[in-house]
Amino acid sequence: MPKQPLLPWLEPGDAFPDITQAWGVSSDAAGLLAAGGSLDVASLVQAYSHGIFPWYSQGQPILWWSTDPRMVLDVSRFKLHRSLKKTIQRFRADIRCEIRFDSAFDTVIDHCAHTGRNGQGGTWIVPEMIAAYQALHAAGYAHSVETWVNGELAGGLYCVGIGKAVFGESMFAHRTDASKLALAALVSFCRAYGVSFIDCQQNTGHLASLGATEMPRARFALQVNEAIALQPMVWRFDALYWHHLLDT
Repeated sequence: MPKQPLLPWLEPGDAFPDITQAWGVSSDAAGLLAAGGSLDVASLVQAYSHGIFPWYSQGQPILWWSTDPRMVLDVSRFKLHRSLKKTIQRFRADIRCEIRFDSAFDTVIDHCAHTGRNGQGGTWIVPEMIAAYQALHAAGYAHSVETWVNGELAGGLYCVGIGKAVFGESMFAHRTDASKLALAALVSFCRAYGVSFIDCQQNTGHLASLGATEMPRARFALQVNEAIALQPMVWRFDALYWHHLLDT
């Protein structure tokens, strides 16, 4: 049996190892790159800019990952199923319904951390992660996409945006299709700004049903490198953005 490689330990401020050093598919934790370090804004921006993300549970050290392959949603291939299209059309026609960006980031990430999911007994969005992404939001890098119905937050997601690279993190729904509406709004926004992909990190059946597919890590890293160098978007949703989704 092959010997498990040693996992690099990072001190706060250390540079990340090259992503090619992440553990391979034959290991117990494919994609694991390093442990330790810090969740400060500079470290998180550096990590995402190199295709690295933090993911760990309560009681563990900070763990950094760069999976290969990487699950990515090409926004031009988003699967707008007939039922969701009808939901969007009803949503747009109802003056009580709206999409907002960044109006309730703290509430969104809290709901993502504490909303129960089938097959999951815990959460990786531990208190330290919540505080870290709140700081990232204050610095202009983390954003929430929110579905509001009759003045109440019905669902949403949060993500990281650097240049024109968008990295999806987590979503929640308190009403049917509320999180899908938020994702569809994010896809519409990305199409309007010429953003080509949304990083989904890891493969799930739900993401695949919406059009996400796996991409070799090397190609993903190249796309990220190109996208982060582009002019950042203005994170504000305009109802006209729906046309970039509904008219195709």
